[in-house]
Amino acid sequence: MAGQVVDYLSGVLAALPDAPLADLSYPHDVLADPDLRRPPPEHGRPLAELLAVVDRAARPGLNPSSPGYFAFIPGSGLVSAGLADLVADVLNRYTGMAAPAPGLVALEADVLRWLADGLGLPATAGGLLTSGGSIATLSALITARHDRLGEDFLSGTLYATDQVHHAVVKAARLAGFPTGAVRIVPTAGGLHDGGLHMDVGALAAAVAADRAAGRTPFCVVGSAGTTNTGTVDPLPAIADLCAREGLWFHVDGAYGGAFALTERGSARLRGIERADSVVLDPHKGLFLPFGTGALLVRDVGALRAAHSGDDEAGYLHDLDELELPDFAALGPELTRDTRGLRLWLPLHLHGVAAFRDALDEKLDLAAAAYASLRDVDGLTLLAPPELSTIAFRCSGPGTPEELDARTAELLRRVDAEGRVFLASTRVRGRRLGRLCVLNHRTDRARLDEAVSALRRHARDLAGP
Repeated sequence: MAGQVVDYLSGVLAALPDAPLADLSYPHDVLADPDLRRPPPEHGRPLAELLAVVDRAARPGLNPSSPGYFAFIPGSGLVSAGLADLVADVLNRYTGMAAPAPGLVALEADVLRWLADGLGLPATAGGLLTSGGSIATLSALITARHDRLGEDFLSGTLYATDQVHHAVVKAARLAGFPTGAVRIVPTAGGLHDGGLHMDVGALAAAVAADRAAGRTPFCVVGSAGTTNTGTVDPLPAIADLCAREGLWFHVDGAYGGAFALTERGSARLRGIERADSVVLDPHKGLFLPFGTGALLVRDVGALRAAHSGDDEAGYLHDLDELELPDFAALGPELTRDTRGLRLWLPLHLHGVAAFRDALDEKLDLAAAAYASLRDVDGLTLLAPPELSTIAFRCSGPGTPEELDARTAELLRRVDAEGRVFLASTRVRGRRLGRLCVLNHRTDRARLDEAVSALRRHARDLAGP
């Protein structure tokens, strides 16, 4: 069976450079395929037949593994991490607590320590791997709530800009906060002058106003690379304010945090080392398969206090305590898969330098794309990329609504060529195109195809 699966996946990888990037039509014949939607049979079917069904099921939708995928935040999926998952799933060890699988928990704990060191966090830091940034953010806000507000938390307020990932607002709601607890802090400057960073002066004024009104400010969320435009908030200034005001400083580094492994990224993310908690998504910046998030907390004791109670289950009493983390005591899950191998094996197999070089290449490619597009007639770029995302918009005569439509048409034409796939976002009510370089398979040749297509179609849409 393993041989059949490997043969199938080898074919997928061989076809990947020229495979379709997107099929958003969801053709009726696929979704209504009786072989696809049938219930499990009483007696089994051949594996080759089932792999063919899986192959058909995977065709509609998006293909983020492609080197031409520049939409959203790509998650390109290292094959070595997939092999690690196969090993972990067949071994089938329980890692929610250390005693049942101390060696595997130690490997995962070592990887988390490496991540914390890479961000400059102190020896007291710790955390866990999660299913993604959303669960990691939820645990971070629960820890901040428990640490700064205690049991009576409904008067608490947290602060973020309108560029923060929607997972933050969702996590606040799931953590029990009313809608009004999330304060939206203005960003400085205008849309086209790179002014999407948190205005720290406005943040200070909002905190003071809430204190005067009897509210309890407790947390500020800074972005280490927003999803919309890759903007990095002024982390050192936010850290200074949080230190003065006694606020929990949380950094959303789901997209950008991994760039701290590089010299340029570390400089651009200065201040992240002062965070009380940081969320990373290794399935983005470290190229792993989807479903790999990470939460790191400056004081792992605060994480444990927020997630473990005094009412230990009786059936766990005979497990020995070890000098290793019990991940179940650091997050909401008691049952969890062996997540550490999918990060540990690629890092040890390829070496850290391979990841650092790949991230440096993405910074280089983004800078090259910006340089090639900034002089195109009919196209306006936002500020130079702080990480690996370039945001742009059609320009020229026309109302803002007409320019929105022109930007959408530009993306439609580029995507229709089938070699690259880009998507748009909305910032301050206006449509922006985005080109995000974060696939480990993306090289200069494929980037040049994206740039060439944008230049041609932007000039055509601009007219004479």
